[in-house]
Amino acid sequence: MRLHGRCHCGNIAFELTWDGDPPSIPARACSCTFCVKHGGVWTSNPRSRLDVVIRDASEVSKYAFGTGTATFHVCATCGSVPIVTSDIDGRRYAVVNVNALEDADPAWLVRSGASFDGETLESRLARRRRNWIADVHIAENGGDLAFLAG
Repeated sequence: MRLHGRCHCGNIAFELTWDGDPPSIPARACSCTFCVKHGGVWTSNPRSRLDVVIRDASEVSKYAFGTGTATFHVCATCGSVPIVTSDIDGRRYAVVNVNALEDADPAWLVRSGASFDGETLESRLARRRRNWIADVHIAENGGDLAFLAG
């Protein structure tokens, strides 16, 4: 199943190819202060594929804090945070914000809280390798917008 999402203004758009039809989508509300302030409720499926198109990369701010191992892609135009990436051992992993999904039935979302306080760096990276989307493609400054038509 293909799911589409984007930031509010559409500068950062994505297509998420999800295993399952209809899907059961975990929606983890992170308790860190950044996610709480930005409405970060994240999902991933290691068997998924994520294609991201950034229309204007100069309008995307990349923010990392704490361990500096996750990069929040913040649209500088609208302020939305639709994706987070983590580069581990030469491979890019990602999660998407379920609040940025445009065609997901809310009944598919299985909501829960998530706290990563006290997690060691090694266990954090191992968790991402196990659970985050591992097939991630990002095209900047236009890229192929064909999937946005849907």
